[in-house]
Amino acid sequence: MAAATAMTLVDRLRHRGAQLPTAAVPLATGRLDRVVGLALQARGLSLPLEATCAVETTHDTWVEAEVVGFSDDKTFLMPTGPLSGLQPAARVAGRRLGAAPRIGADWLGRVMAADATPLDGRPPPRGEAPLILSPPPLNPLLRERIGAPLDVGVRAINALLTLGRGQRVGLFAGSGVGKSTLLGMMTRHTTADVTVVGLIGERGREVRDFVHDTLGPEGLARACVIAAPADASPLARLNGARLATSVAEYFRDQGCDVLLLMDSLTRYAQAAREIGLAVGEPPATRGYPPSVFARLPQLVERAGTVSGRGSITGLYTVLTEGDDLQDPVADAARAILDGHIVLSRRIAEQGRFPAIDVEASVSRLFSTLSDAPQRDAARRLRRWLAAWQRNRDLIAVGAYQSGADADTDEAIARQDAIERFLTQGVDEAAPLAAAHAALITVTGDVA
Repeated sequence: MAAATAMTLVDRLRHRGAQLPTAAVPLATGRLDRVVGLALQARGLSLPLEATCAVETTHDTWVEAEVVGFSDDKTFLMPTGPLSGLQPAARVAGRRLGAAPRIGADWLGRVMAADATPLDGRPPPRGEAPLILSPPPLNPLLRERIGAPLDVGVRAINALLTLGRGQRVGLFAGSGVGKSTLLGMMTRHTTADVTVVGLIGERGREVRDFVHDTLGPEGLARACVIAAPADASPLARLNGARLATSVAEYFRDQGCDVLLLMDSLTRYAQAAREIGLAVGEPPATRGYPPSVFARLPQLVERAGTVSGRGSITGLYTVLTEGDDLQDPVADAARAILDGHIVLSRRIAEQGRFPAIDVEASVSRLFSTLSDAPQRDAARRLRRWLAAWQRNRDLIAVGAYQSGADADTDEAIARQDAIERFLTQGVDEAAPLAAAHAALITVTGDVA
C-alpha cells in the first residue's frame, strides 16, 4: 500500500514541467568589516533576515552566506560553506533569490543536502511546487484530533507506547545505545506512506551507512533523506532540519501519512546555539541562548495532522549528554512533545535490543489509541517491570522470599517471557495486531 501510494505520486507528477533554480541576481553590495568565530560582520548592506549574500574570497571566488541579524549599520552573516581565502574588506553582495527549489514526488528515493542539492550523484529532481522552508504557523483549530494508530513495526512501541498518526515523540538516548538502529527498524517496517529522514549534525560516515545498510533499497524507495553532517556549517544544519520538515509537509498536503525521523533535535539546537552566540546573543541555560528554546517549538509544531490532508508523525531523537535526562534541550523537548521513548544504557549493556526503558517512557496518547484489554495488560507489565527493578539485587543474591510481594512473584515467573517480548531482531517486523496479541499472551492468566 505504501509503495503503491509513492508510485502513484511519481506517476501523477512525472509529466508536469518544473523549472530548476535560476542564477541569483546581485542586489546590493557592502564590505566585510569583521570576522568573529563563525559570524561575519558587514557594513553597507540593508537586507532582511534570511536574505542570501555572497562574500568574495581570493581568486574571484565567492562564499554563500545568510543574514542572521543586524545592529545599526552592521549586518551579521553566517556562511553556508568553508571560509578559506577570506580577506579583510572583501566585497559582500546581497543576492535576490532566483526560482525557489521545487518539491515533488520525484524527491522519493533521493538523498539531498541542506540546500536542496543532490548528494546521490543523480540529476536534481524537477518537482512540481515551490519549496517553502518557513511556512506560516498552522491554525491550531485546523488540526484534526489524533485517533488512528501508526504501525512502526517495533513490538515494544506498538504494544506499550502506541503512537498515533500525527503525534510528535522524542527518542531520548545517549551515544551508542542503538538509536540509529531503532530508527532504521521503524523506517523499514512502518506502514506510513512516506518516510522523511533528517540526518542533522551526525557523523558523515553514518549518512552512507544509514542509506545503504539501515534503509536499504526497499526502504529508500519510499523515503527521502536530508543530510547535513557534523562538518556542515551551523546554518546548513539548521536549514537541513527545516528542509526535512518542508518535504514532509509537502507529502502530507498530498494526503499521505508521513513518518518524519529527525536525528537529531539536539544537533539542531546546538547549531542554533552556535549562531546565536556568534551574533552576540547572551547565553542563558548551560550556554544556550533564549532563541534556541523559541526555535524548538517552531520546528516541531509543523508536524501533526491537518483537516482534509494527511499527517506527519514526528520522531525526534534527543541526545542526553552523560545520559542526563535533565539536559536543557531534553527538558525543553519533553515539554513540547506528545511523549518520549527512553533508550537505556543499562538495558543495552544487558544485551536487550531495542534498549527501550518502558518504565521511563510514555506516550501521551496511549489511552486514546488503545482499548481496555491492551491498557490493562500494559499496566500489569509495567508494574511487574517496576517490581523486578526494585528487588533485582535481592533476587540476584537469593535473598528475596517468595510470597513477599505478588507483583515481584509474577515478575520472576514471567521474566523470560517478558524479555523475549521486549527483544526484537533488526529484520523482524512486529505489526500492531501481532504486538497487541503478544502483550496479552505475556500478561494473561493473572489470578
